[in-house]
Amino acid sequence: MPHLRTVDLNLLVAFDALIAERNVTRAAHRLGLSQPAMSNALRRLRSLLKDELLVRTAVGMQPTPRALAVADATRQVLRQVTAMLEDDVRFAAGTAARRFSLRMSDLLETLLLPALLAALKQQAPAVGLDVVHLSPEQTVAAIEADSIDFAVSTGLPRSRTLRSQHLFDDRMVCVMRAGHPLARRRLCLDGFLQARHVRVSISATDTRFVDNVLTSMRRSRDVALNIQHWMVLPQILAGTDLISVMSEKLASMLPGKGMIARDLPFASPPIAWQTYWHRRYDNSAPHVWLRSTLARAADGLR
Repeated sequence: MPHLRTVDLNLLVAFDALIAERNVTRAAHRLGLSQPAMSNALRRLRSLLKDELLVRTAVGMQPTPRALAVADATRQVLRQVTAMLEDDVRFAAGTAARRFSLRMSDLLETLLLPALLAALKQQAPAVGLDVVHLSPEQTVAAIEADSIDFAVSTGLPRSRTLRSQHLFDDRMVCVMRAGHPLARRRLCLDGFLQARHVRVSISATDTRFVDNVLTSMRRSRDVALNIQHWMVLPQILAGTDLISVMSEKLASMLPGKGMIARDLPFASPPIAWQTYWHRRYDNSAPHVWLRSTLARAADGLR
Protein backbone atom coordinates (compact mmCIF):
# COMPACT_ATOMS: atom_id res chain seq x y z
CA MET A 1 0.00 0.00 0.00
CA PRO A 2 1.50 3.40 -0.98
CA HIS A 3 2.30 5.89 1.74
CA LEU A 4 -0.28 8.68 1.98
CA ARG A 5 2.41 11.32 1.35
CA THR A 6 3.04 9.84 -2.09
CA VAL A 7 -0.64 9.93 -3.13
CA ASP A 8 -2.16 12.86 -5.02
CA LEU A 9 -5.42 13.35 -3.12
CA ASN A 10 -6.90 15.10 -6.15
CA LEU A 11 -7.21 11.59 -7.55
CA LEU A 12 -10.00 10.96 -5.04
CA VAL A 13 -12.00 13.80 -6.59
CA ALA A 14 -11.39 12.35 -10.06
CA PHE A 15 -12.35 8.86 -8.86
CA ASP A 16 -15.62 10.13 -7.37
CA ALA A 17 -16.53 11.88 -10.63
CA LEU A 18 -15.65 8.82 -12.72
CA ILE A 19 -17.79 6.51 -10.60
CA ALA A 20 -20.70 8.97 -10.62
CA GLU A 21 -20.59 9.60 -14.39
CA ARG A 22 -19.18 6.25 -15.57
CA ASN A 23 -17.83 8.14 -18.55
CA VAL A 24 -14.42 9.81 -18.89
CA THR A 25 -15.66 12.75 -20.97
CA ARG A 26 -18.60 13.55 -18.68
CA ALA A 27 -16.41 13.19 -15.58
CA ALA A 28 -13.91 15.62 -17.10
CA HIS A 29 -16.67 18.13 -17.86
CA ARG A 30 -18.01 17.76 -14.33
CA LEU A 31 -14.62 18.77 -12.88
CA GLY A 32 -13.70 21.32 -15.52
CA LEU A 33 -10.80 19.20 -16.82
CA SER A 34 -9.77 18.16 -20.31
CA GLN A 35 -10.59 14.66 -21.48
CA PRO A 36 -6.86 13.71 -21.68
CA ALA A 37 -6.33 14.93 -18.11
CA MET A 38 -9.19 12.75 -16.86
CA SER A 39 -7.92 9.78 -18.85
CA ASN A 40 -4.51 10.28 -17.21
CA ALA A 41 -6.18 10.41 -13.78
CA LEU A 42 -7.93 7.10 -14.52
CA ARG A 43 -4.62 5.50 -15.51
CA ARG A 44 -3.02 6.69 -12.28
CA LEU A 45 -5.97 5.45 -10.23
CA ARG A 46 -5.75 2.04 -11.88
CA SER A 47 -2.07 1.87 -11.00
CA LEU A 48 -2.66 3.09 -7.44
CA LEU A 49 -5.52 0.69 -6.68
CA LYS A 50 -4.23 -2.15 -8.88
CA ASP A 51 -7.61 -2.60 -10.51
CA GLU A 52 -9.29 -1.63 -13.80
CA LEU A 53 -11.97 0.30 -11.82
CA LEU A 54 -14.08 1.00 -14.93
CA VAL A 55 -14.48 -1.56 -17.71
CA ARG A 56 -16.25 -1.33 -21.06
CA THR A 57 -19.45 -3.36 -21.42
CA ALA A 58 -22.31 -3.53 -23.90
CA VAL A 59 -24.14 -0.89 -21.85
CA GLY A 60 -21.15 1.43 -21.40
CA MET A 61 -18.46 1.77 -18.75
CA GLN A 62 -19.25 -0.09 -15.54
CA PRO A 63 -17.42 -0.07 -12.18
CA THR A 64 -15.64 -3.17 -10.96
CA PRO A 65 -16.42 -4.69 -7.55
CA ARG A 66 -13.21 -3.09 -6.24
CA ALA A 67 -14.34 0.34 -7.48
CA LEU A 68 -17.74 -0.03 -5.84
CA ALA A 69 -16.12 -1.10 -2.58
CA VAL A 70 -13.95 2.04 -2.54
CA ALA A 71 -16.60 4.46 -3.84
CA ASP A 72 -18.63 4.96 -0.64
CA ALA A 73 -15.55 5.53 1.51
CA THR A 74 -14.17 8.00 -1.04
CA ARG A 75 -17.41 9.97 -1.17
CA GLN A 76 -17.58 10.13 2.62
CA VAL A 77 -13.98 11.40 2.86
CA LEU A 78 -14.63 14.08 0.25
CA ARG A 79 -17.82 15.18 1.98
CA GLN A 80 -16.01 15.51 5.30
CA VAL A 81 -13.16 17.49 3.75
CA THR A 82 -15.67 19.78 2.00
CA ALA A 83 -17.50 20.35 5.28
CA MET A 84 -14.21 21.13 7.02
CA LEU A 85 -13.07 23.64 4.41
CA GLU A 86 -16.29 25.44 3.51
CA ASP A 87 -16.75 28.80 5.19
CA ASP A 88 -20.30 28.74 6.58
CA VAL A 89 -20.20 32.41 7.49
CA ARG A 90 -19.48 33.49 3.92
CA PHE A 91 -21.62 30.88 2.14
CA ALA A 92 -23.34 32.45 -0.87
CA ALA A 93 -25.75 30.26 -2.81
CA GLY A 94 -25.38 32.34 -5.97
CA THR A 95 -21.69 31.50 -6.33
CA ALA A 96 -21.48 28.20 -4.42
CA ALA A 97 -20.24 25.26 -6.49
CA ARG A 98 -20.96 22.18 -4.42
CA ARG A 99 -23.13 19.09 -4.51
CA PHE A 100 -25.76 17.87 -2.09
CA SER A 101 -26.91 14.27 -1.82
CA LEU A 102 -30.57 13.53 -1.12
CA ARG A 103 -32.60 10.40 -0.57
CA MET A 104 -35.96 10.44 -2.38
CA SER A 105 -38.25 7.86 -3.88
CA ASP A 106 -39.40 8.40 -7.46
CA LEU A 107 -42.74 9.53 -5.98
CA LEU A 108 -41.04 12.43 -4.19
CA GLU A 109 -38.72 13.11 -7.12
CA THR A 110 -41.81 13.65 -9.29
CA LEU A 111 -43.50 15.91 -6.75
CA LEU A 112 -40.52 17.97 -5.60
CA LEU A 113 -37.66 18.00 -8.09
CA PRO A 114 -39.23 20.21 -10.80
CA ALA A 115 -39.81 23.08 -8.34
CA LEU A 116 -36.50 22.49 -6.55
CA LEU A 117 -34.49 22.49 -9.77
CA ALA A 118 -36.24 25.65 -10.94
CA ALA A 119 -35.23 27.33 -7.66
CA LEU A 120 -31.63 26.14 -7.98
CA LYS A 121 -31.42 27.39 -11.57
CA GLN A 122 -32.46 30.84 -10.42
CA GLN A 123 -30.68 31.06 -7.08
CA ALA A 124 -27.70 28.67 -7.23
CA PRO A 125 -26.83 27.71 -10.81
CA ALA A 126 -23.59 25.96 -9.83
CA VAL A 127 -25.12 23.73 -7.15
CA GLY A 128 -25.63 20.06 -8.09
CA LEU A 129 -27.72 17.26 -6.62
CA ASP A 130 -27.16 13.53 -6.31
CA VAL A 131 -30.45 11.72 -5.62
CA VAL A 132 -30.47 8.14 -4.33
CA HIS A 133 -33.26 5.67 -3.57
CA LEU A 134 -32.77 3.85 -0.26
CA SER A 135 -34.94 1.82 2.10
CA PRO A 136 -35.94 3.45 5.40
CA GLU A 137 -33.32 1.46 7.29
CA GLN A 138 -30.60 2.27 4.75
CA THR A 139 -31.63 5.93 4.81
CA VAL A 140 -31.09 6.31 8.55
CA ALA A 141 -27.77 4.48 8.30
CA ALA A 142 -26.66 6.75 5.43
CA ILE A 143 -27.53 9.90 7.39
CA GLU A 144 -25.66 8.58 10.44
CA ALA A 145 -22.64 7.65 8.33
CA ASP A 146 -22.64 11.06 6.58
CA SER A 147 -23.15 9.37 3.21
CA ILE A 148 -26.07 11.66 2.34
CA ASP A 149 -26.99 15.21 3.33
CA PHE A 150 -30.75 14.87 3.55
CA ALA A 151 -33.62 12.46 3.14
CA VAL A 152 -37.18 13.25 2.14
CA SER A 153 -39.41 10.52 3.50
CA THR A 154 -41.95 9.81 6.21
CA GLY A 155 -42.01 7.80 9.41
CA LEU A 156 -38.28 7.11 9.55
CA PRO A 157 -37.09 5.34 12.71
CA ARG A 158 -36.29 8.01 15.27
CA SER A 159 -32.87 8.51 16.78
CA ARG A 160 -31.19 11.10 18.97
CA THR A 161 -29.12 12.37 16.05
CA LEU A 162 -31.91 12.68 13.47
CA ARG A 163 -33.64 16.02 12.90
CA SER A 164 -36.74 16.59 10.76
CA GLN A 165 -38.72 19.41 9.18
CA HIS A 166 -42.29 19.10 7.91
CA LEU A 167 -42.73 19.64 4.16
CA PHE A 168 -46.34 18.79 3.28
CA ASP A 169 -49.20 16.47 4.17
CA ASP A 170 -50.60 13.76 1.94
CA ARG A 171 -52.83 10.72 2.13
CA MET A 172 -53.07 7.36 0.42
CA VAL A 173 -55.73 6.47 -2.15
CA CYS A 174 -56.49 3.38 -4.21
CA VAL A 175 -55.64 3.62 -7.91
CA MET A 176 -56.75 1.44 -10.82
CA ARG A 177 -57.37 1.67 -14.55
CA ALA A 178 -60.48 3.63 -15.50
CA GLY A 179 -62.12 0.50 -16.93
CA HIS A 180 -61.56 -1.64 -13.84
CA PRO A 181 -64.70 -3.40 -12.50
CA LEU A 182 -64.18 -1.70 -9.11
CA ALA A 183 -64.14 1.73 -10.77
CA ARG A 184 -67.90 1.66 -11.38
CA ARG A 185 -68.90 1.87 -7.74
CA ARG A 186 -67.81 3.05 -4.34
CA LEU A 187 -64.86 1.00 -3.13
CA CYS A 188 -65.75 -1.19 -0.14
CA LEU A 189 -63.39 -3.15 2.10
CA ASP A 190 -64.44 -6.54 0.72
CA GLY A 191 -63.83 -5.40 -2.85
CA PHE A 192 -60.48 -3.92 -1.89
CA LEU A 193 -59.33 -7.14 -0.21
CA GLN A 194 -60.70 -9.45 -2.92
CA ALA A 195 -58.75 -7.66 -5.65
CA ARG A 196 -55.11 -8.46 -6.33
CA HIS A 197 -52.61 -5.71 -5.54
CA VAL A 198 -49.35 -4.18 -6.65
CA ARG A 199 -47.37 -3.26 -3.56
CA VAL A 200 -44.71 -0.56 -3.81
CA SER A 201 -41.93 -0.79 -1.24
CA ILE A 202 -38.16 -0.72 -1.50
CA SER A 203 -37.91 -2.81 1.67
CA ALA A 204 -39.81 -5.97 2.56
CA THR A 205 -40.11 -4.71 6.14
CA ASP A 206 -41.61 -1.33 5.14
CA THR A 207 -45.31 -1.52 5.98
CA ARG A 208 -45.88 2.18 6.67
CA PHE A 209 -48.61 3.03 4.20
CA VAL A 210 -51.33 0.35 4.15
CA ASP A 211 -50.27 -3.03 5.44
CA ASN A 212 -49.70 -1.84 9.00
CA VAL A 213 -53.28 -0.54 9.10
CA LEU A 214 -54.67 -3.79 7.70
CA THR A 215 -52.59 -5.79 10.18
CA SER A 216 -54.16 -3.82 13.04
CA MET A 217 -57.53 -4.89 11.63
CA ARG A 218 -56.30 -8.50 11.40
CA ARG A 219 -56.68 -8.35 7.63
CA SER A 220 -54.22 -8.50 4.76
CA ARG A 221 -54.28 -7.86 1.03
CA ASP A 222 -53.52 -10.24 -1.82
CA VAL A 223 -50.24 -8.95 -3.23
CA ALA A 224 -49.63 -10.22 -6.76
CA LEU A 225 -46.58 -8.05 -7.39
CA ASN A 226 -43.98 -6.26 -5.27
CA ILE A 227 -42.07 -3.41 -6.93
CA GLN A 228 -39.78 -0.62 -5.73
CA HIS A 229 -40.87 2.29 -7.92
CA TRP A 230 -44.13 4.25 -8.04
CA MET A 231 -44.01 5.74 -11.52
CA VAL A 232 -44.23 2.37 -13.27
CA LEU A 233 -47.69 1.75 -11.75
CA PRO A 234 -49.75 3.28 -14.61
CA GLN A 235 -48.11 0.96 -17.14
CA ILE A 236 -48.68 -2.07 -14.92
CA LEU A 237 -52.28 -1.25 -13.98
CA ALA A 238 -53.34 -0.20 -17.49
CA GLY A 239 -53.50 -3.74 -18.86
CA THR A 240 -54.51 -5.69 -15.76
CA ASP A 241 -57.18 -5.90 -13.07
CA LEU A 242 -54.59 -5.25 -10.40
CA ILE A 243 -55.04 -2.28 -8.08
CA SER A 244 -52.60 -0.37 -5.92
CA VAL A 245 -52.30 2.30 -3.26
CA MET A 246 -50.37 5.51 -3.77
CA SER A 247 -50.04 9.12 -2.69
CA GLU A 248 -53.05 11.27 -3.52
CA LYS A 249 -50.67 14.06 -4.59
CA LEU A 250 -49.11 11.73 -7.13
CA ALA A 251 -52.42 10.17 -8.17
CA SER A 252 -53.75 13.63 -9.07
CA MET A 253 -51.21 13.66 -11.92
CA LEU A 254 -52.44 10.39 -13.47
CA PRO A 255 -55.98 10.90 -14.93
CA GLY A 256 -54.49 11.59 -18.37
CA LYS A 257 -52.89 8.14 -18.20
CA GLY A 258 -56.22 6.34 -17.87
CA MET A 259 -56.02 5.97 -14.09
CA ILE A 260 -58.64 6.84 -11.48
CA ALA A 261 -58.37 7.13 -7.71
CA ARG A 262 -60.80 6.01 -5.02
CA ASP A 263 -60.83 6.68 -1.28
CA LEU A 264 -59.53 3.80 0.79
CA PRO A 265 -62.36 1.81 2.41
CA PHE A 266 -60.86 2.17 5.88
CA ALA A 267 -59.41 4.90 8.06
CA SER A 268 -55.80 5.60 7.09
CA PRO A 269 -53.68 8.16 8.93
CA PRO A 270 -52.40 11.15 6.94
CA ILE A 271 -48.83 11.12 5.72
CA ALA A 272 -46.45 13.87 6.78
CA TRP A 273 -43.60 14.06 4.27
CA GLN A 274 -40.52 15.45 5.99
CA THR A 275 -36.91 16.42 5.39
CA TYR A 276 -34.47 14.53 7.63
CA TRP A 277 -30.83 15.35 8.40
CA HIS A 278 -28.16 14.74 11.03
CA ARG A 279 -27.95 17.17 13.92
CA ARG A 280 -24.29 17.85 13.08
CA TYR A 281 -25.63 20.06 10.28
CA ASP A 282 -28.21 21.96 12.34
CA ASN A 283 -26.35 25.24 11.95
CA SER A 284 -24.44 24.62 8.72
CA ALA A 285 -25.26 27.55 6.41
CA PRO A 286 -25.29 25.47 3.19
CA HIS A 287 -27.57 22.89 4.79
CA VAL A 288 -29.88 25.49 6.30
CA TRP A 289 -30.12 27.16 2.90
CA LEU A 290 -30.98 23.96 1.02
CA ARG A 291 -33.50 22.91 3.68
CA SER A 292 -35.31 26.24 3.32
CA THR A 293 -35.13 26.03 -0.47
CA LEU A 294 -36.60 22.54 -0.37
CA ALA A 295 -39.37 23.73 1.96
CA ARG A 296 -40.27 26.53 -0.48
CA ALA A 297 -40.29 24.01 -3.34
CA ALA A 298 -43.01 22.15 -1.45
CA ASP A 299 -45.23 25.24 -1.13
CA GLY A 300 -47.44 24.18 -4.02
CA LEU A 301 -48.09 20.79 -2.42
CA ARG A 302 -49.49 22.08 0.86
